[in-house]
Amino acid sequence: MEDFLSKAFYGNTVEQWFYSLLFVLGGILFSKAIYWVIKEVVKKLTAKTKTNLDDALIDALEKPVVYGIVLTGMWMGFNRLTFPEGFENFMQRALMFALIFNITWLIVRAVDALIGEILVPLAEKSENTFDDQIIPILRTAAKGLLWIIGIIVGLDNAGFDIMALIAGLGIGGLALALAAQDTVKNVFGGVMIFIDKPFKLGDWVVIGGDDGVVDEVGIRSTRIRKLDGRLVTIPNSRFAESSVTNNSAEPTRKVVVNLGLVYGTAPDKMELAMNMLKDIIKNNQDIVTENCLVSFNSWGDFSLGILFIYYIRKEADILNTQSKINLEILNRFNEKGLEFAYPTQTIYKK
Repeated sequence: MEDFLSKAFYGNTVEQWFYSLLFVLGGILFSKAIYWVIKEVVKKLTAKTKTNLDDALIDALEKPVVYGIVLTGMWMGFNRLTFPEGFENFMQRALMFALIFNITWLIVRAVDALIGEILVPLAEKSENTFDDQIIPILRTAAKGLLWIIGIIVGLDNAGFDIMALIAGLGIGGLALALAAQDTVKNVFGGVMIFIDKPFKLGDWVVIGGDDGVVDEVGIRSTRIRKLDGRLVTIPNSRFAESSVTNNSAEPTRKVVVNLGLVYGTAPDKMELAMNMLKDIIKNNQDIVTENCLVSFNSWGDFSLGILFIYYIRKEADILNTQSKINLEILNRFNEKGLEFAYPTQTIYKK
């Protein structure tokens, strides 16, 4: 048995290969056991607590911990073997970088969970909307910074000359800057959004052919949700280059309606129609009546025109209010026998 264990394969004895494989398999089996404990024991315990923070942290740390155990087993198993110096140095550096990468991943997920469960709820409770906009950016920046630090530390421990790498990046900086012009424009556009504050989260804005409610403001882009529920991502540079209409900033929403009655409508019926329009908005709590206007304003080709202008309060449901007003106009006009005009043509024969 001792003779068999002493036999060499690829520069290592059978015994060395056995212990190396034992460490690797042990790491895999131990990671499976830890995964089971987290899933079947720890998560059930945290689910019973009042706070959601522990649940979020466990979810964030679960995968990095499991993969970290596997990597540790591989690293310990590799150290039991002897290889040519060049290959051994390469594998040592690769495994060390992988371990540091995994630790960085763990820290990033933990920080993300802490921000999501502590800072985000605090921002949602505050009346100031600025923190709702800035926290997603700080969240992204914090994760990006941690990844940069982790990669630098990993490369340094893997034996790379960090200063030489930085110098090399400096040489290619000009080409990178030229290639990243659009990204830089978008970042500056995002900065200008935070400085000028043309809108905030939840505002209904119109830019170019896109309109919707602001869902998220990021460093590179802004997301707006259209009325049909679709999410549109707009580069921040467009906000710096184009005019933006903030419908939510106006105190009221102006609605212009042009009604046309047939030419056979009597003068008293026209007056009745205008009085009904005034009465409709007078009894609606969502309408600001001070500046509303009803006027017999035109002699059209096919109709007698009535201009009807009213203003909906900012806090009201605009589309629902318009729908109610239109339905009431239709019902009242039909009750009084007022006939809406439509294009017609009369032909006289001699």
